[in-house]
Amino acid sequence: MSGRIPRQFIDDLLVRVDIVDLIDSHVPLKKSGSNFVARCPFHAEKTPSFSVNRNRQIYHCFGCGVSGNAISFLMAFSHLDFVEAVEDLAAFVGVEVIRESIDKADYSLKQDVSRLCAVLEEVSAFYVEQLRSQEGRRAWQYLSSRGVSAEIAKTFALGYAPNNWDALLAARFDRMELAAAGMLVEKSDGKAYDRFRGRLMFPIRDKRKRVIGFGGRVLDDSLPKYLNSPETSVFSKSRELYGLYELLEKTSKPAQILIAEGYMDVISLAQFGMSNAVAALGTATSKAHIDLLFRFTSELVFCFDGDNAGLQAAWKATEAALPCLRDGRQIKIMLLPHGHDPDSLIRDEGLSGFRERMEQAILLSDYFFQHVGGQLNLSAVEGRSQLLSKAKPYLEKIPAGFFREMMFEKLQTKSGINLQNFAGNATKLHSKRSSNVKPLERTTGSNLMRTVLSLLLQYPHLAGQVELQGLNFAEMDFAGMDLLEDVLQVIKTIKPENSAVLLESYRDSPHEKVVNALFGRALNIVDGSEENVFCDALNQLAKQSMENRMKALIDKVSRGEPLSVEEIMEFKTGGKL
Repeated sequence: MSGRIPRQFIDDLLVRVDIVDLIDSHVPLKKSGSNFVARCPFHAEKTPSFSVNRNRQIYHCFGCGVSGNAISFLMAFSHLDFVEAVEDLAAFVGVEVIRESIDKADYSLKQDVSRLCAVLEEVSAFYVEQLRSQEGRRAWQYLSSRGVSAEIAKTFALGYAPNNWDALLAARFDRMELAAAGMLVEKSDGKAYDRFRGRLMFPIRDKRKRVIGFGGRVLDDSLPKYLNSPETSVFSKSRELYGLYELLEKTSKPAQILIAEGYMDVISLAQFGMSNAVAALGTATSKAHIDLLFRFTSELVFCFDGDNAGLQAAWKATEAALPCLRDGRQIKIMLLPHGHDPDSLIRDEGLSGFRERMEQAILLSDYFFQHVGGQLNLSAVEGRSQLLSKAKPYLEKIPAGFFREMMFEKLQTKSGINLQNFAGNATKLHSKRSSNVKPLERTTGSNLMRTVLSLLLQYPHLAGQVELQGLNFAEMDFAGMDLLEDVLQVIKTIKPENSAVLLESYRDSPHEKVVNALFGRALNIVDGSEENVFCDALNQLAKQSMENRMKALIDKVSRGEPLSVEEIMEFKTGGKL
């Protein structure tokens, strides 16, 4: 890729696409009045509450509350990041993604993601072919000894890297491309050799099925036992998970996902019919891993060996997970019996026994308090004090919500100390916006302001009516005024052709959450009446603002405070100077 995708291209793409056609290609829609409806693809429901509007080019579910434009839909439905969604949307429309040009001196092969993925795909096919060779029989024998079938080997595209120093180069792959993809080790003297030799190969695929790297396992006692691809422009082991693509191929919304420790754990579990397992790539489970998995499920099960190394890994995973634990999410810790790994355990106890252990796994909340307080004497003041000092910094990392409050309540119960300030106030502080965005609270005029903002966002052309009304925003003091002024400025600047373009302009902004909610807000007005409703709401806001101002002047007089000359004139003219 040679640069960032220009904002103008994204806006043009949203104008070019018909969101009804896009969503209908994934979720069959039915016409209902001026909208198209379906059962929501993002939550289970029996009756259609998912609505798509062709004029505004947005969707909204009245059941679970999700809303967005064509890009948002692809990100949520296909589990894509923003750039991937734009690329898929461009492909759907039939246009090439335009990127801003950069200095040619800064361009390198490492940035050509599509080409590197193509090379890695070709290398993967080469390894699969070598698995069927005479030399590759060693790898087949190993797989057979582990009970791996030909079908599972095909599902995961298992292969074999010949035990030669230059097998890939001899196969006529381009040296520069191999090096950029991490498949060669380059020496200071200019020579290069294959990174993977004599190993069973596990291609690592991203959510879009693209091969982005490899893991390789030795077939003897050589070290290292496992070897992974190095970090490249397409592969980052701290952000990718082995087996995620294969899992999502089976089901896009699994009830739970198990995180194991190795490639063969995932393979062996799949062999026994458990296809909802993934593995980290030779690194500790990270927050990025956990956030990624919570895009597909609401429950994660961390599976670790019951030895000291497994216990340490479990605690590291717990630390990484705490900032990800919002309401509705659940994590369990499953520690295996001594001497067992997932492969041996599922062989001994079968799939039903393994799943039963998953169900009986300890909840992260319980595991957390066992870990931080297990060795403390909580009957003593010193022990309870240590529990507080150890637990509180971790709990403060949990996002504001019921789960956070209940964790603080549990800490209060165990310590015997009133932690209202820790839990309640901390939650309130956490929920405050880092920016100066004022939430639309239940204050005077807030319902009117919501109506004005919702109409303006869903019908951007109404911005012209604000100027015609001749309103003075400086005289108004309602929650949401900052957002109203911001929306008007954005509309004036980008001149959006539809609501989808306006919605996109607020992606990753401080206002994004509020804007998304207002976009999905039901207006319950007759088609074609939006202009009248909008102008009426504006006028009511102005009237209410004047009444509030007069009340403030009267309150000032009642407190015995003198009015200024300007305030006296304002009072006499009914709030107008």
